Amino acid sequence: MAVATAGRRTAFRSRLGRKIQDNLMAYAFMAGGIACFALFSWYPLVRGVILSFQQINFVTDPYWVGADNFTAIFDDPLFVTAWKNTLVFTGLALVFGFLVPLALSILINEMRHLKGFFRVAVYLPVMLPPIVGVLLFRYFYDPGFGLFNTILRGVGLPESQWTQSSSTAMISLVLVSTWANLGGATLMYLAALQSIPGDLYEAAELDGASAWRRLRHVTLPQLRFIMLVLLLLQIIATMQVFIEPYQLTGTSNPDTVTVMVLIYRYAFTVNQDFGMAAAMSVLLFVVLAIFSAIYLRVTRDRD
Repeated sequence: MAVATAGRRTAFRSRLGRKIQDNLMAYAFMAGGIACFALFSWYPLVRGVILSFQQINFVTDPYWVGADNFTAIFDDPLFVTAWKNTLVFTGLALVFGFLVPLALSILINEMRHLKGFFRVAVYLPVMLPPIVGVLLFRYFYDPGFGLFNTILRGVGLPESQWTQSSSTAMISLVLVSTWANLGGATLMYLAALQSIPGDLYEAAELDGASAWRRLRHVTLPQLRFIMLVLLLLQIIATMQVFIEPYQLTGTSNPDTVTVMVLIYRYAFTVNQDFGMAAAMSVLLFVVLAIFSAIYLRVTRDRD
């Protein structure tokens, strides 16, 4: 009896030792990735939360101010304006940036010729640095000799101030963002379309379904998962828009001041207070985190 018990203990210790050794080896391989992720993701996140409770400009010594930074940003007259502009931009970007790639992918997928050429053509803007695309559209939007106003003059239509007009500034920014980013979403939709079984379309055609009914009852349901994922990613990305308003309309135009532009103003121009900028960043992070959690819960329940 004692010999059997001792044998079981020895076997248990041996298995435990092998398991620990295997885990140590796995963690050793993961150590580099974990260290990089902690250094470039977790540390900035924690550091940003700490900064949001400090008054700091990286010139003088920082000191703790508690919730004063959050109180200051809530009292800022541009706070509500920035959130309103950000939500408007996000809504307009969803109308164009979500539907246009879907329509383009379906159109390209139905082509019999030059399909590869149009895939490359659609993705080319994504390969450009974002600032290059924005500077290109700055030339297009120029109210004097810009390409768009030149075309309008050529066809006898009235010219537009584009980014200088309060009625067209936001839609002008949305067009730039849509053009620059639609390539990635289009290729994802194309990849998803290629995975749809052809038997489904054949069965729908045999049942006499029109092209619209095939799109509605076959294509869109099969794309539902990728559409939900891309919708969430696009909302998160557009809520953090910065390059387009910063380069095309500046940081002082109330018609296009977004949350990220306001963060830049706090840190580098008006206030020069990184504590207020960090507080606004933390607030944006919390809003996006709550929205993402609700979105994932709702879509999971619907599934």
